[in-house]
Amino acid sequence: MFDIAWSEMVLIGAVALVVIGPKDLPKALRTVGQTVGKIRRMASEFQGQFNEAMREAELADLKKQVEDVGGSVSSASTTTSSRSIRSRNSRRRRLRMPLLRTRL
Repeated sequence: MFDIAWSEMVLIGAVALVVIGPKDLPKALRTVGQTVGKIRRMASEFQGQFNEAMREAELADLKKQVEDVGGSVSSASTTTSSRSIRSRNSRRRRLRMPLLRTRL
């Protein structure tokens, strides 16, 4: 995240030792550590909520796609079943016609 080299960290530590003092430096570092931990937890929580919202949005899109496919399949099956009924009826008519001609 931050591009800080070890030499820069040593310089920051030396300045903090001089400015804060050796007595209060451990308390200041502990406070900084706790603050950084809180910030990381907040960032992790935000990222988790964001990922959950993205998953919910993707699931909603997927559900819509499935419903669209289901609707098109049901309309296709209705069309196909009506076609199959018509084709069965036409086959029956074709089969009956020769029978009627032979009886006459």
